[in-house]
Amino acid sequence: MRDTPSRILPRMTTNNSNRQPLPSWVPQIAEELKSHGELERNLMTRVVESYDKQFVADYLSSIDGRSWTRETISRWMSGKLNAYLTLREYLCLDNLLPKATVTPDNCKFRFIDLFAGIGGIRRGFEDIGGLCVFTSEWDKEASRTYRANYDCSVPWHKFNADIREVTLSDQPEVTKEEAYEHIRSVIPEHDVLLAGFPCQPFSIAGVSKKRSMGRATGFEDQAQGTLFFDTARIIAARRPAVFVLENVKNLKSHDKGRTFKIIMETLDELGYTVADAHFNGTRDPKIIDGQNFLPQHRERIVLVGFRKDLNIAGNFSLVKIADFMPKRVPELGELLEKNPDPKYTLSVHLWEYLYNYAEKHRSKGNGFGFGLVNERSVTRTLSARYYKDGSEILVDRGWDFQKGFADADNLSRRPRRLTPLECSRLMGFNAPDQTTFRIPVSDTRAYKQFGNSVVVPVFRAVAQMLLPILEQLPPSVKAKADDVAVTDSYDVSEDGIFGEEGLTLEA
Repeated sequence: MRDTPSRILPRMTTNNSNRQPLPSWVPQIAEELKSHGELERNLMTRVVESYDKQFVADYLSSIDGRSWTRETISRWMSGKLNAYLTLREYLCLDNLLPKATVTPDNCKFRFIDLFAGIGGIRRGFEDIGGLCVFTSEWDKEASRTYRANYDCSVPWHKFNADIREVTLSDQPEVTKEEAYEHIRSVIPEHDVLLAGFPCQPFSIAGVSKKRSMGRATGFEDQAQGTLFFDTARIIAARRPAVFVLENVKNLKSHDKGRTFKIIMETLDELGYTVADAHFNGTRDPKIIDGQNFLPQHRERIVLVGFRKDLNIAGNFSLVKIADFMPKRVPELGELLEKNPDPKYTLSVHLWEYLYNYAEKHRSKGNGFGFGLVNERSVTRTLSARYYKDGSEILVDRGWDFQKGFADADNLSRRPRRLTPLECSRLMGFNAPDQTTFRIPVSDTRAYKQFGNSVVVPVFRAVAQMLLPILEQLPPSVKAKADDVAVTDSYDVSEDGIFGEEGLTLEA
């Protein structure tokens, strides 16, 4: 981009009493100004989808010394103010946005990203050459982080907020056929469906909280538990060759196993073979622990399904994920910042509270309390509530339990919580020595987002395992660009298992 004429020519005025013909080049300049103005506003619109306007204003003010404010940006974007970006400002602002590395020209397969969060599962599949053509995420703050790291403005990608707007599951008057047709009109063809459907109704913590509040859990939870059926409806309508579903380990045991039984029967009725379906117990390969990739104990269930009619499953088994585990798992110390901000050190009051709470339960023989880690530790599971006190993962700064709180020097060495950057590394969004994953939200929101996400290397490994199968899909099956033709759908009848349980994909 070059400076527009408005930045190098003096302001032009006209005298109504003695109007002179405009030079021939004026209309050309006007058109160029209009074009560049739209380009700059479009850039600003994309930037503020992820970044706070005050941050953007401060950032711009630091570049060329011009004064920018939140109000200036808002008025400009609303058309109430004529403003412009210098070339340097434009380039710096553009640098805040991600650039697509996988395109329709170089992609190996196409996938969609449902209940995307901040894109942990997507990252693993994109890293091996997958092209994301559709994303759905309802949380506005998670969407900010997602857009800051993945280019959602490219013409081959669609971004959707509420998945129910696509499946029409919240409109009982819509027939199943109408819903399927609508899904196919909105969601492009894809080879792989990725979905980390909400786990709150199935998690131990989520179930306990909802029951204490007298709320329903599992599929009876109309707000979240039934979102699995929205995923199933998309599978039925679009018939991808492969799907990858992720959830908490407790999904298998929820409601004495009945919840998981219904899920597996649903996927079978849809015409899919789920890898390792026959496994059960503690050695189930569908349960993958993140500590095999990064120093965090984080068990998640992973369901990989293949269309039966394509006969592509072969001998695929997640048992073989061991072949894709790193030969050496990084130590926690390699993920920690060298000089973290002192604000992450626990206050004296909070540390004393956590210390006494742990002591109280220790005296009763309970294991409740904080998790103190050193540079060689494997941490507990990072949770979405980490922002509250950080107690599950506290970094030891040399605290001496013998000296306790009376020693001033010891008190200065009280533990600290992880920084958001360290959380991103612990989840695999950043390599130990990287800061490439952008975190445009507050610390509180960042903790929630990383705690709700997945260990990225786990799904990169799953993607690598699937790649040979995806690359060998016949051309007649391979997803094509902009193809929204109606295809055959599997009927999930209300007379089947859903009818018996009162759970149906029917609208």
